[in-house]
Amino acid sequence: MLTTRQNRRYFIKIEVKDNNVEQAIRVLKRKLQKEGFFKVMKMKSTYEKPSEKKKRIRTENIKRIKKQQKLRNRY
Repeated sequence: MLTTRQNRRYFIKIEVKDNNVEQAIRVLKRKLQKEGFFKVMKMKSTYEKPSEKKKRIRTENIKRIKKQQKLRNRY
């Protein structure tokens, strides 16, 4: 499975233990979820107006900054 982030390619390797494919699929889905793969696929499936894109990016940045401040204040 290939995912791209800023024109870089990452390979995700999942080991199947004891022929337990269902568990390996769950692990793969969890890793893809953490990477934001499903979010990107959902966004790319429909057209996003430039104004909506700017608004989304602005709100994502605000959330990220608040999360960083929260983590800094914790310690």
